[in-house]
Amino acid sequence: MQRRRIFTGIVLIAVLSIYAQHDHSGSPGVLTVWLTKADSSVLLKKSNTIRFAKNAEAGAVIEVDPARTFQDIDGFGYTLTGGSALLINRMSALKKDALLKELFGSNAGSIGISYLRVSLGASDLDPEVFSYNDLPAGQTDPQQEKFSIAHDRGNLIPVLKKILAINPKIKILASPWSPPAWMKDNGATRGGSLKPEYGASYARYFVKYIRAMKAEGITIDALTIQNEPLHPGNNPSLLMLAEQQRDFIKNNLGPAFKAAGIPTKIIVYDHNLDRPDYPITILNDPGAKQYIDGSAFHLYAGNVNAMSQVHDAHPDRNLYFTEQWTGSTGSFSGDLKWHIKNVIIGTMRNWSRTALEWNLASDPGYNPHTPGGCTQCKGALTIDGNTVNRNVGYYIIAQASKFVPAGSERIYSSNATGLSNVAFVTPRGNKVLIVLNEQNNDQAFHIRFSGRNATYTIPANAVATMVW
Repeated sequence: MQRRRIFTGIVLIAVLSIYAQHDHSGSPGVLTVWLTKADSSVLLKKSNTIRFAKNAEAGAVIEVDPARTFQDIDGFGYTLTGGSALLINRMSALKKDALLKELFGSNAGSIGISYLRVSLGASDLDPEVFSYNDLPAGQTDPQQEKFSIAHDRGNLIPVLKKILAINPKIKILASPWSPPAWMKDNGATRGGSLKPEYGASYARYFVKYIRAMKAEGITIDALTIQNEPLHPGNNPSLLMLAEQQRDFIKNNLGPAFKAAGIPTKIIVYDHNLDRPDYPITILNDPGAKQYIDGSAFHLYAGNVNAMSQVHDAHPDRNLYFTEQWTGSTGSFSGDLKWHIKNVIIGTMRNWSRTALEWNLASDPGYNPHTPGGCTQCKGALTIDGNTVNRNVGYYIIAQASKFVPAGSERIYSSNATGLSNVAFVTPRGNKVLIVLNEQNNDQAFHIRFSGRNATYTIPANAVATMVW
């Protein structure tokens, strides 16, 4: 009996202690604000804290309601191009490890990148063009007996292994820029189309890739069929019309993955939002759709709202945003505001599970790239030996990735004039609100949550991430 009284007393004291630490009237507490200004005078800086209160003055209101939920989030990140991997891998061991922990770690000094895209074979930001089965002119290999990922063992695979050691849960998406040239109707790395008779062989190529990477300890969570299938002018590249992609998935790749027991997600399109008809055409075919997880997009043309058009046509399939570049001639101010509005806020408000910027790293001359590849693609990082400069792409992604980990869920946040925004709840239950002020003057507004209001004045031309 005495022990029971003592135990009851301890429990009561503990409950009262917890009760005293929290505002039992329902106050959500304190918001922490992290700020980046378009003039780059403040860069991802913890600026101040604000508190929820019962009352608020008149003004713009952003209401946040975690009871109204939308899509799950797979992550924010970049494409780890072959050129990016080369520049990182050339750094000294100490500098390399420090940089990778900053990018992919989960501690206070990290930005928490949770999603990566890699090229299946060369992208145009590799030092040279290659596939995993290059042959002398006139030779073919339908069974893919000479397939090899040996090229990736030089830089890409070692860097990926270091990243996985830091974040074993990071998701990796693979995208091909071109099949081996001998499989194409023009016999070249640039342009041309896949010969129909090589459909089964190309599916075998994908299967071998997934298995070869798995043997290296690298799980490919998803793949797109073709990077920018309507842009055959890059080097490497391929023209693949919607009907060709549909038939390849339905007749070759889907059945090959099913027979091999490969769980890697198949994602279609991977190109601009001016052509939502492309993924819809494929998804309208039940024979192809049964194998497809979703659709991927870029925004070099079109409007980000077109993602919702695809969602509305096929709400049972996922959406991904997989690429947007920043270029050598762009300004920090213009790029920050446009990308936060469209790539971070816009894609999330239109059902995307990912938001990815283009290349993670380039050197001071915007190298490396293939002959005919992009000569103005600015990395999120500029790497010159062991010297690293963080560019606008770094802050675009970090403003979300540091606070919205994989497994978060988008929740409702109301529109407010001049203040683009998006909200999430994290796996730990934190609420995150990202707000962009595109105006040239400071803007005061109220965050309304759980019957309380928090007032904040966001500086002109700034993005703020608020966490509570």
